[in-house]
Amino acid sequence: MGTLTLIATPIGNLQDISPRAREALGSLDALACEDTRHTGNLLKLLDIPRPPIVVSNHEHNERRMAEKIVELLDAGKKVGLCSDAGYPGISDPGYPAIVAVIAAGHDIEVIPGASAVPIALLCSGLPTSSYTFKGFPPRKPGSRRAFLEMERDLPHTLVIYESPFRVGKLLAEALAVLGDRQAAVCIELTKHFERIHRGSLAKLADTFQNAKIKGEAVIVIAGNNPKFQAHDDDDSDDDDAQTT
Repeated sequence: MGTLTLIATPIGNLQDISPRAREALGSLDALACEDTRHTGNLLKLLDIPRPPIVVSNHEHNERRMAEKIVELLDAGKKVGLCSDAGYPGISDPGYPAIVAVIAAGHDIEVIPGASAVPIALLCSGLPTSSYTFKGFPPRKPGSRRAFLEMERDLPHTLVIYESPFRVGKLLAEALAVLGDRQAAVCIELTKHFERIHRGSLAKLADTFQNAKIKGEAVIVIAGNNPKFQAHDDDDSDDDDAQTT
């Protein structure tokens, strides 16, 4: 049987590509990727030969493409799967393909690489011993509030991805649901204009209420622990959000 190779790609800094990932990308018969143009540019910048077969595997076609990936493996092809940045299948397209490949009796190999989750967690200064990664929250206010309420009484540090257009709104809702906890907003991780903003949810919500953010954002929020509730003398917000 064949092996589907899941390849993590840089989330910003191209130097984060590993020699193992380079070797894997350059030896494939077929590559399924989130955006063929984006991945094509990445391969060109990294001077990695483009595989003979490159197909798109995005959120609107990934269930159908899972069947195609299985067919390629059945035919004896060396097949890889990647997303635009980070790990395929982790808040990115890829999970249906993984399930289908395993069900068909093929193997899965993961080539490790960059991920925004551990980077943001470590940069936040919040506890790392136990955390919950929730991916992207729902867009509708009611569903987003329910999404946050599930975490209200849990002690784990919370890590969330969010669109740069909804960061202020999410922070305000987190403050209303979770209380005024310590948090961090991490923007453009590993890139030239990386910014880490730390402080209470109240101060961060105020800072980002009308802020125009450029780039990807990861929000880290302390769990339900009195030690990480905001204090009146907290003034740890690092940067002016308008400069990002």
